[in-house]
Amino acid sequence: MLTKLRLSLLILLTLCISAQAQHGKKVRLFIIGNSFSQNAADFLPQITHEAKINLEMGRAELGGCSLERHWKLAESGEKAYKGKALREMLADGKWDIVTIQQYSLLSGDSATYEPYARKLVDMIRTLQPGAKIFIHQIWAYRNDAAAFGKIDGEHRAKSAEEMHKHVRAAYHQVAADLGLSIIPTGDAFRAMDADPRWHYNKDTTYDFKHPKPGQLPDQTNSLHIGYVWRDGKLVFDPNHANAAGCYLGTLVWFQTLLGGDVKKLPLSPPKCPRKWRNNSARWSRA
Repeated sequence: MLTKLRLSLLILLTLCISAQAQHGKKVRLFIIGNSFSQNAADFLPQITHEAKINLEMGRAELGGCSLERHWKLAESGEKAYKGKALREMLADGKWDIVTIQQYSLLSGDSATYEPYARKLVDMIRTLQPGAKIFIHQIWAYRNDAAAFGKIDGEHRAKSAEEMHKHVRAAYHQVAADLGLSIIPTGDAFRAMDADPRWHYNKDTTYDFKHPKPGQLPDQTNSLHIGYVWRDGKLVFDPNHANAAGCYLGTLVWFQTLLGGDVKKLPLSPPKCPRKWRNNSARWSRA
C-alpha cells in the first residue's frame, strides 16, 4: 500500500534541483512572502529537526502581499512585519538563503513583477551579498475554483492548467532575468493533478445548494483546503493548501533549499500545525 505522498516523493526527485545537503550545519533562511509561503514552509521546522538540520527562519509574510507591496514597505521603512521593517529584518545577521514570491492572484501576469522583483533582489544582494536567492513558484488554484489567477491585466485564466502554465512562465522569466533559482512547488502540485490516479475530481453526488450541516463532499486527492464548515457555514477555499498540500510544498522546499533526502522522511506529515488540524480533506491510497 502506497500513500499518495509516496508518488509525491518520486515526483520531487525529478522536479527539484537539490542544494548541497546541510546536515549538522546551521542554515539561516529568510522568507519574503505571504500565505502561500506560509503553507509551503509549514512543516520545515519539524522536518529539519528530524533531519538534524539546524534551521533558523526569518519570516516577512503578509497575507495577499504582492512584490509591489513588499517593495513599497521596504522603501518606506514601515514596521509592517510584526512591528519590524523589512530592511531591518533582512539586515539582522547573515542569511544563507532568501526567498521571494508574487501574490498568487498576480503570479500569472509577468507585467506585475517589474520593477518590484528587481528592486527587492537588488536590496537583498546589497544587504546579504552572500545569500542565495530563490523565487518560490506558487501553485494554481484547485480545478473547481470559481475563478483563477490573472494572466494579463484583468484577464483571468480559464482553468487550473492554464493558470499553472502562465504562472510557471512568469516565474521562469523573472528567474532568468534576475539570476534566481526556482522552488518548483507549483510544478509538484501540477504533476499530481495531471496524473489520472491523483487528479482531484469534484464530488457530483453532493448537494452544494442544500448541504447538510457538518457533512462535506468527497475531497479525495485534494491538495487544497476546499470545502470546510466554519461557524455553521460551508465555506470554500480553493486557493490555499491543506495539510497534504503543505507537506508536499515543504518537501519541495526541503530538497531544493537544503538538499534534504525526501526518501528518508515519513510518508505522512508530522503533527499538523494547528491551523490545519481541523481540515477534513482526505488523502487517497493506492
